[in-house]
Amino acid sequence: MNDPSPTTESAAEWRARLNRKLPRRVLALGRARDDGRAGVSATVRLDRRTKNLTKRLQPGEVAVIDHVDLDRVSAEALVACQAGAVVNVAPSISGRYPNLGPQILVEAGIPLLDDVGPEIFTKLQEGDQVRVEGSAVFRGEDVVTKGTEQTAESVQTALAEAKAGLASQLEAFVANTMEYVKRERDLLIDGVGVPDIGTKIAGRHALIVVRGYHYREDIATLRPYIREYRPVLIGVDGGADALLEAGYRPDMIVGDMDSVSDAALTCGAEIVVHAYRDGRAPGLKRVHELGQQAVVFPATATSEDIAMLLADDKGATLIVAVGTHANMVEFLDKGRAGMASTFLTRLRVGSKLVDAKGVSRLYRSRISTGSLLFLVLGAFIAIVTAVAMSPAGDVISPLLADRWHAFVFWLTGLFT
Repeated sequence: MNDPSPTTESAAEWRARLNRKLPRRVLALGRARDDGRAGVSATVRLDRRTKNLTKRLQPGEVAVIDHVDLDRVSAEALVACQAGAVVNVAPSISGRYPNLGPQILVEAGIPLLDDVGPEIFTKLQEGDQVRVEGSAVFRGEDVVTKGTEQTAESVQTALAEAKAGLASQLEAFVANTMEYVKRERDLLIDGVGVPDIGTKIAGRHALIVVRGYHYREDIATLRPYIREYRPVLIGVDGGADALLEAGYRPDMIVGDMDSVSDAALTCGAEIVVHAYRDGRAPGLKRVHELGQQAVVFPATATSEDIAMLLADDKGATLIVAVGTHANMVEFLDKGRAGMASTFLTRLRVGSKLVDAKGVSRLYRSRISTGSLLFLVLGAFIAIVTAVAMSPAGDVISPLLADRWHAFVFWLTGLFT
């Protein structure tokens, strides 16, 4: 049977990676549910936007969301928050394409109740105590709502059926590509409409970070590159927070400003607000409320695309992309109707673009730090022993002793 995972990473690889990252108590919780524990009783948190909910969701709490085709990134965020259960107003798998989110939740041992209807947002309030049991949500002994309980078997069946819908999605993507070429030909071919910025990019590398798949691991892998080449650091919306979490301050933030924190927007980076083609920029108001100035970039492309176009137009010698979206399933996960802008943008900047997505999975050293230290210590002992046992040891030993005493004397002088 083919792997139902629509991404380059198989479900087995994802489970192994998840098990390495999750705390033991989360894994134990998943095993307990597999053993047949009845229901989950906890505080409920409600939000129609999953990424907003995960900012305040506490371990063990019940998450109520409204998310058609629950995507992988959102599901991983819910697992990282250690959700006790997830109740979805909408179908977690609509059948449009094989999205991996529901499978991630179920395999992590988190109960998933689907398609309960929007009335739950009026029947429950933030902080209510509820119990999710089977296909129902209870408050006390009263049934608040009922839905479809997702299991490993039901998710696998839905994913298999959803694969059949990829052909029609591909046709829509092709049509979208042609339409986008007509609308954005001047921008993509001639660079018309790219605004002036203050950040100096000409002659430097540009590292563009998007909060996509494996972005944390890839940034960690690229640390030696960042340290040596000092690239211009460009965060796309939440990618700016990803850079801050990794210990770097972004030089520029590009996006519609809907998923970036106030801390990132006020860190001193230049801000480029992605606007609609007609010039409307909803994110500009938030930037001004924080007392910051911004450059407006009107375009129908995605924010990560205009970040690449901006870096290319301003003379970057190399563009390194982390966490960006590059295939049809990833774009459907993001709710995009097509990936035409990304396809055409990569055609334009392809000669200088290095996609570092997944670089952390390309190679992992099999030699641990402890083994290297043990090897160095063994070599040091061998050298000391050889010198002590050789005739030259009588000459070298006094010299080493003098050097050591001189070092101790210098070190003592620093504190006296």
